[in-house]
Amino acid sequence: MDRSRPRAALLGLAIALLSVPSCGSSHDGTSSGGGDDSGPGDSSAAQLCVDTINQYRATLGLPAYTRWTSEESCAAGEAQKDSVSMVAHSAFPSCGESAQDECPGWPGPPSSMITGCLAQMWAEGPGPFSQGHGHYDNMSNSSYTQVACGFYVLADGSVWATQDFK
Repeated sequence: MDRSRPRAALLGLAIALLSVPSCGSSHDGTSSGGGDDSGPGDSSAAQLCVDTINQYRATLGLPAYTRWTSEESCAAGEAQKDSVSMVAHSAFPSCGESAQDECPGWPGPPSSMITGCLAQMWAEGPGPFSQGHGHYDNMSNSSYTQVACGFYVLADGSVWATQDFK
């Protein structure tokens, strides 16, 4: 039995409780694990997230989502709260978003995990939300115009990442 996972989760919880308030993060939407302080159009994990979602949208002829930079700190806070509760979407919709996708506990860092997580969500394909197609539906929704990508990195290097749509 692997006992390192529960210890890592407890360590992550302790760090989360001792860290800065949940909405504190860098401009790239990464909390407690770094990232740079670049803005839109940069090479941050948040920009990679938006660019990847927009590449998928382009395959359907859909317009690109705008990067919702003003919401990235809050999205990172949601990821942090969810990592503490160990329940995806538990903080939804605390940032005023209309929908949310989440990558819970992926091996990090954010810039290397986000494309794989989004690929898995896109692979759900179209279909009824209630039958497991919700992530794809959010990424391909024509009613939303913005997406904020937030990341929280635990002490063990695992990443919780939220994508908030509005």
